[in-house]
Amino acid sequence: MPFLLKIMPKLILVPTPIGNLEDITLRALRILKEADIIFAEDTRVTNKLLQHFEIKKKVLAYHAHNEHRFLEKTVSLIEQNTTSILVSDAGTPGISDPGFLLVRACIQAGIEVECLPGPTAFVPALVASGFPSDKFIFEGFLPHKKGRQTRIQALSEETRTIILYESPHRISKTLLQMCEWLNPEREACVVREISKKFETYHRGTLRELATYFTEHEAKGEIVLLLKGYAE
Repeated sequence: MPFLLKIMPKLILVPTPIGNLEDITLRALRILKEADIIFAEDTRVTNKLLQHFEIKKKVLAYHAHNEHRFLEKTVSLIEQNTTSILVSDAGTPGISDPGFLLVRACIQAGIEVECLPGPTAFVPALVASGFPSDKFIFEGFLPHKKGRQTRIQALSEETRTIILYESPHRISKTLLQMCEWLNPEREACVVREISKKFETYHRGTLRELATYFTEHEAKGEIVLLLKGYAE
């Protein structure tokens, strides 16, 4: 009777470039080439990335809209393969992108989980903001409606540097609300298009930035940083 090796499945989270395609690591490229299956936030975006690097792989959708519905099925597919990959459209999966539920479910199922180091927008934004980076909090995206004011006001006496993600069509509204619910003279930094051609840093008080982005349309992905509260 032949000896059969038991498949030991593994899920690897692979960060993808947030702007410049040169930001992808050699290790990430190797693992994408070796993968049995890839789960992607948007299969079209991921297929473009794979085509650029001449990688041909089966890509299945795993995004915020189907995360709960297909969680059990996705774990089952991972168990049937040796190496499965999860990628988001840009950056590290699980950081304000789908991933947490799948990682937790895989751990509970006894599946090995690994995450490669790689691009994520808030780290370069923090380091280049000029604000203290020894202690900080990452708040992700603010609630759109319910709990928004409470969440912002809770940051009023936070002494660590605060990092948030925001969409370009809401940044003006967010800054105006922060002027209303926080100290409008609080120092802030709006970082646009990290790692892309038009990467920009706008520094000033919340009042100054609110005025600027009310008068100028914002484009691209945005990281918003607030300096920590000081007496």
